[in-house]
Amino acid sequence: MASTLDMGDLRYLNLFSKITRINTRHFFQYNNILFFCVPKNLISKALGRNAENLKKISGILKKRIRIIAKPFSIKDAKQFIEKIISPITFQNFEIKNNEIIITAGRMNKAALIGRDKRRLLEMQKIVKTFFKMEFKIV
Repeated sequence: MASTLDMGDLRYLNLFSKITRINTRHFFQYNNILFFCVPKNLISKALGRNAENLKKISGILKKRIRIIAKPFSIKDAKQFIEKIISPITFQNFEIKNNEIIITAGRMNKAALIGRDKRRLLEMQKIVKTFFKMEFKIV
């Protein structure tokens, strides 16, 4: 998972580590939401009692935060992508050759692509980082 982190990203990771006491290197932004990926068994610890850690980080950064389970293989790709794009849904999910293809309705497709293809480009970068595959919306 070779992705480049800038100083801002390192600050986010450092703050997350200090508050939750969980070290993670898996961080990305999608649709102006900060996502931190932790192992599945540490999600409740990362959230804290009554989601206190989540509220604290969100209050300090003044941004929306989500903590999701880190995918271990391509088998986890569907659930991983569903959690990222939630509440938007898709109809079909396929893995062909070296591509992940999502089929969505007209309105959902527009929401997944975003203005100036911003969300599509963000998702392509995320999929490339975690699964080393291409990403398409049909």
